[in-house]
Amino acid sequence: MTRKSLRSIRKSLAFVTAVGMLGLTAACSSPSSNQPEDGPVEIRFSWWGNASRAELTNKAIQEFEAANPNIKVKPEYGDISGYFDKLATQVAANDAPDVITMGGAYPAEYANRGALLDLSKVHGSLDLSKLDQGALENGQVQGKQYGVSTGANALAVVVNPAVFQAAGVAVPDDSSWSWDDFAKTASEVTAKSPKGTYGTATVLTHDSLDAFARQRGKSLYTQDGQLGLDKDTVQDYFDFSLKLSESGAAPSASETVEKLNVSTEQTLMGMGQAGMMLTWSNSLSALSKASGAELKLLKLPGETPTPGIWLQSSQFYTISARSKHTDAAAKLVSFLVNNEAAAKIIQSDRGVPSNPGMRTAIQDLLTPQGKVEAAYIDQIGKMDFAPTFIGPTGSTAVSEITARINTDVLFKRLTPEKAAEQWLSESKAAIGK
Repeated sequence: MTRKSLRSIRKSLAFVTAVGMLGLTAACSSPSSNQPEDGPVEIRFSWWGNASRAELTNKAIQEFEAANPNIKVKPEYGDISGYFDKLATQVAANDAPDVITMGGAYPAEYANRGALLDLSKVHGSLDLSKLDQGALENGQVQGKQYGVSTGANALAVVVNPAVFQAAGVAVPDDSSWSWDDFAKTASEVTAKSPKGTYGTATVLTHDSLDAFARQRGKSLYTQDGQLGLDKDTVQDYFDFSLKLSESGAAPSASETVEKLNVSTEQTLMGMGQAGMMLTWSNSLSALSKASGAELKLLKLPGETPTPGIWLQSSQFYTISARSKHTDAAAKLVSFLVNNEAAAKIIQSDRGVPSNPGMRTAIQDLLTPQGKVEAAYIDQIGKMDFAPTFIGPTGSTAVSEITARINTDVLFKRLTPEKAAEQWLSESKAAIGK
């Protein structure tokens, strides 16, 4: 059994334990308070990210504490690689932070298991009236608001023009390029660059599987919580991922595994050793800072005739259902998304703000990279793309399944066809379908 498999099992066990403990702790712990509190209180706020995000967030916390002298905020943060393992353990021990940053399908996972607060219970302290409607809907689970969008985000191809220039290769035209164009260009950049520099920093990711499917008129999940893609789509996805590695367009299997879950600074793009990288648009500023290069964003390949792109909340602020200080927690979340001082500090680090007033407040403060991110989101927002459906309970395991099976494909332990069959079987089991 691989280490990755063991980690996945431990994560699953931790989460199952957390679920079981929720019912027990509800009976023996103090009820949460939704009322304003007169005396000083301390709340805990957790997030993941690099040192730059921690610095910005701590500055925003200081502004909040100055405006709310009776509330002390204790920050808890770390790399994303161990973030959700730690959170599952904390929930199991009835020791979850009051304000919890989440992403992807995690709000639905935890909300469906009773671990998150229905935010209508703190509407007096949490103003969501100014957020974009789409952003609000992104944080809803079965019609109830459990998450507050930190900002908009979209998949993109980050490009380092300096690497292209050094290789003597033209930066692609993203208005019409295909996945074959992407692979061909990446291979050419690798071939004409120094050893250790690649055309693309990564093979395909779990998120790009969703886009891959949507470009074929399908989707990762359907509105009723089923898998929305077929074997041919999954097989082609694994086949293309293998093609990138085998051709040298992307790193070898062993190099790819070494770069899983590393910090921004340790990625090939962050080290200036990649021409392109499939990732999220709000990574641009951190990658630019790490690489010291002026990076740019391109739309995904294969977006014509059917777009696969979508706008997604970068992250969500949620509140623990077992928090004893929900009023204070709600005030912190409201401050982070509605206060100009906080917006001017955080800017686009957690995505382009979902509050139009905050977008206006930060426009002149954005770095050149921040302005590129905002312009890209604006461009994507004008496209006509299919609706996005949040993953059902169990779907957080699917991304782990994708990564593990993709690794098996890269090491040729599985053919793309067998990988597709295994992916469908395991993913259906994960979501209970």
